[in-house]
Amino acid sequence: MLINDVKKGMRVRLRNGWFGTMADNAKGNIRMVDVEGLYREIGSVYVHDIADVRVRHDLGYAWEVVQLSERQAKAAKLIKASGF
Repeated sequence: MLINDVKKGMRVRLRNGWFGTMADNAKGNIRMVDVEGLYREIGSVYVHDIADVRVRHDLGYAWEVVQLSERQAKAAKLIKASGF
């Protein structure tokens, strides 16, 4: 599933293992997520830090890997190269 197709209210799993709920319907390199980490907080998350999204299928729910668009993948490389 493309990250731009993830909508508000969908459950996500971050690359560090934390879970969250998408808090916006925006598109781009940064999304708002209600993160359940050490503390629960809403904040900006780079889309390349979102690993999976929980999607409903005929037989229940399953985790699907999130894919980045070409431009998002390019931006992720630049961000990782800068050390953030």
